[in-house]
Amino acid sequence: MNRVVSVLVVILLLLSISSMTGLIGVVRAQGGTIIINADGSISPSTAPIYTADNITYTLTGNITITNISDPDGIVVDRDNIVLDGAGYTVTGSGLNGFLLIVGNGIKLDNMSNVTINNMMITNFTTGILLDSSSGNTLSGNNVTANIDTGIYLQQSSDSNTLSGNNIIANSAWGVYLDSSSDSNTLSGNNITNNHEGIELLYSTSNNAIYDNNFINNTYQVDWYSSTNVWDNGNVGNYWSDYLTRYPNATQVDNSGVWNTPYQIDDNNYDLYPLAVPYAVIPEFPSFLILSLFLITILLAVIIYKKKATPYKRL
Repeated sequence: MNRVVSVLVVILLLLSISSMTGLIGVVRAQGGTIIINADGSISPSTAPIYTADNITYTLTGNITITNISDPDGIVVDRDNIVLDGAGYTVTGSGLNGFLLIVGNGIKLDNMSNVTINNMMITNFTTGILLDSSSGNTLSGNNVTANIDTGIYLQQSSDSNTLSGNNIIANSAWGVYLDSSSDSNTLSGNNITNNHEGIELLYSTSNNAIYDNNFINNTYQVDWYSSTNVWDNGNVGNYWSDYLTRYPNATQVDNSGVWNTPYQIDDNNYDLYPLAVPYAVIPEFPSFLILSLFLITILLAVIIYKKKATPYKRL
């Protein structure tokens, strides 16, 4: 038994060390912007991004942008792809003296059917920018501590899906929708500790916003002449200031939904505000899943061997 367990421990350690290389990562000091080109190639070719099929692009290390004259992180110029962060971080150059324009972490300009998931983006002017880009998916990302905006949709960026993202501590806006209407869906996002949780500007209407947490933003929502849907007909959003505004509210039949709508303005109401925060669980990188799987197998073997080994009398 001891020999079997020892061998398994050694194998587990070797595989875990290999896996944890992905967790720790090598910080790549990238001179300037990385581009996924329209033909599927990557510029520069030394960038820590791997693709086998020019469809799925996976980060293989952390990226730090150091060139303040070329400050974007990753620019996507190819439709119909997946950009998988694999748990790695893309970091901007941050403020440099009085310089404010420090680029976008991920930028899509007139792109469609692009999925961006499972990465951390921090220290840019804007974490993720969609400009005139529709039909894209942003999921399972941590977009935190950016100098201006977490996620920015502008100029008719429509029918996009933002789900399961942690959008935290961005200095100005968590999510900013500018002239972007027609069926964008924001659900399951944790929008916390931003100056403004979400900004809706210039006829940004007909978007569905539900199952999100709006927690401790200085202003939960800011809007200009827009009408959006703030629940899915059963549940709305969690608002950390709800009981301050509606101290006499009660739950409807212990459903986890308050009985008083949360009013945003005369045309915008969350009809089913949530009594407890929605659970936002970011995607797990594959290397963590492997490690957890191996640990589970090891524990199962040890337990089985202990049960199968008869006790000896002293």
